Amino acid sequence: MNSDQKVKMNETERPWIDVGYRLFAYNGPGSLRIERISKKVGKNKSSFYHLFADLEGFIQRLLNFHVAQGKNIAIKEAEAKDEQELIEIIIHHKVDLLFNRQLRFHRENPDFEFCVNKINAVTIPALLPLWKKIIGLSENSHLAEMVLMLSIENFYLQITDLTINEEWLTSYFKGIRTMVAGFKHGNTMSNLDGSV
Repeated sequence: MNSDQKVKMNETERPWIDVGYRLFAYNGPGSLRIERISKKVGKNKSSFYHLFADLEGFIQRLLNFHVAQGKNIAIKEAEAKDEQELIEIIIHHKVDLLFNRQLRFHRENPDFEFCVNKINAVTIPALLPLWKKIIGLSENSHLAEMVLMLSIENFYLQITDLTINEEWLTSYFKGIRTMVAGFKHGNTMSNLDGSV
């Protein structure tokens, strides 16, 4: 668990949230079984029930924790000066991004969809100013936001535990810049931003 997170949590809950968050991030919601979580924490199931009442309550705590992590990430993104700093933030928050990936893959759950939208509401505005600079679209906020939204969906389809590294992320951003440069040189920018 990152030291910068702000969710109120007592020390008794901390190992449970750590284990559940990582299980969800790496293996999805189906991996959250009370017996499995208890075994990984090294406690009995009654300890789980005492703290969280049931699995639904535990998942809600994970979602609350994730929203707090999203707010932390948004603050860092807003303060980032360049692509390298953004890459460092992404790598540092790998587990959070993998958790968000699982939420996106399981959007049929209304709580997961709500959480994704809540995260987007704080992270997208925080990231947009730097994003425009990174992809070379400082002059066109509307188009930069459209490219960001498409890139986010594509990003979550591609990321894995192995791809969240400096080399892959540098290549990913380079690919987006190449695509945007192609739009600019092909004079298709006016069509994409709604102007004539």
